Amino acid sequence: MDVTQWWPRLSPEARDWLVEHNGEPLDPAVAHEILAVNDGVTDPGWWQGDPADGMSELTDDVVDWIEAVANGEGPAGG
Repeated sequence: MDVTQWWPRLSPEARDWLVEHNGEPLDPAVAHEILAVNDGVTDPGWWQGDPADGMSELTDDVVDWIEAVANGEGPAGG
């Protein structure tokens, strides 16, 4: 599922966290929620995976998409 499909399915709290902490490793609760709305399926188009420290990350493209949304430039930002 593409970020444009799962973003609106996240809770407002998870979306707020992603905007406020954009580009940072994911909070475990936020990572869990993203996986839950995607039925546990990750897509290499948006999920970078789990680096050695165990913290999940999103891809640069998704980080850029979230930044655009936060700036009111993306489809979910207006």
